[in-house]
Amino acid sequence: MTNLFSLGVLLLITIVSAVLCHKMAKKRGRNPVFWGSMGVLFGPVAIPIIFVLKKS
Repeated sequence: MTNLFSLGVLLLITIVSAVLCHKMAKKRGRNPVFWGSMGVLFGPVAIPIIFVLKKS
């Protein structure tokens, strides 16, 4: 049961990171598909990176 809970939390964090990166990239004029993928691959680490990039 604990492993299933941990997997669910990890999946939730990954999805939230991807959605946040996608929305932030779209708002900043970046490629939302690329940044959504970065959110999936790197999780919460990608959020501050897209946040500090200048708007294009």
